[in-house]
Amino acid sequence: MPKSQARSSQPPWQLTLAVDGHGMFYAQQKLGWFFDPRRLLAFAQAQDGLELGSAFWYAGLKDATDQRPFRDALTGLGFTVRTKPLRELGDGDQRQFGRANLDVEIALDLMAVADRSDEVWLLSGSRDLERLVEVLRAKGIRITLIGTEGMAARELRNAVDRFWDLAELRPHLEKAEAIQEPVFSRHARDLQRSLGLSRGPTP
Repeated sequence: MPKSQARSSQPPWQLTLAVDGHGMFYAQQKLGWFFDPRRLLAFAQAQDGLELGSAFWYAGLKDATDQRPFRDALTGLGFTVRTKPLRELGDGDQRQFGRANLDVEIALDLMAVADRSDEVWLLSGSRDLERLVEVLRAKGIRITLIGTEGMAARELRNAVDRFWDLAELRPHLEKAEAIQEPVFSRHARDLQRSLGLSRGPTP
């Protein structure tokens, strides 16, 4: 399949970010470090020839107040935050939460901004987004997939123009503990508890 080309004849080309927050949590837990949304935006804005136009963050919630400080911080940074309730598993004291699937929301948002996007950075690993990627590339939009080896579906990786491994981007994205701990570390710990994860790396 030929690689897509950005539609604008001259830079800056318009960049859209889409972050599957729930999927990225698991990817970063595997890596043992967490990226800072502020640094992700700064890294995107520092790319030659690109201008950040839209940024979306997708999160599963156990209730309406879940992750409120983190979501407020994301909104303050300029992200549009989409949420969906986590799936409940079990009853009473045995109740746990499974992941929320926001692939439909990702697809709707990226199609809505397709006419004003030249490139999309997709932070997800869901194979269900393969058809979305194909449609966007048919419109001339370049797709970069950012994820982790072993946690990004092969079908999705094969469909995009470029794959960036999070491990390679660590120097640019890793959270600075002293600065971000009050918001972002608490978010990671709260998400671990809501999913019933008693152990794992703490950002």
